Amino acid sequence: MSKDVTTVSDEGFAATNEIRDFDLRIDAGGEETPDTLETLLAAYATCYVPALRVGGRQRDVDELGRIEIDVTGELNDDDKLASVSFDVTVEADVDDETAERIVDRANELCKVHDALKSELHADVAVEGGA
Repeated sequence: MSKDVTTVSDEGFAATNEIRDFDLRIDAGGEETPDTLETLLAAYATCYVPALRVGGRQRDVDELGRIEIDVTGELNDDDKLASVSFDVTVEADVDDETAERIVDRANELCKVHDALKSELHADVAVEGGA
């Protein structure tokens, strides 16, 4: 199995990505649409949502409820991604130990997390009962 994307740019730094029956426009300069790093961060957090839900179920938290992830991507002097952090709030009332177990499992499940070099794995903080 593979994932296929076709990226087309007629001029400038923006491109349209054809993904199955969907078009996703990304502007590397961030002037017309989200830029490449913003899109990567959004994909990472979006992938992390089901990883948290499955991780929660596997760690005896049947339903996390509403999940909100505030993502920060710090850039280095070359405007490249230097670090990522997630501030996660979940509706369920989870203690710190359970949250840590869920995050450990989510890290194993998230495909974007797996695809990133280890120094860019998100530093995750979870707040329950939000």
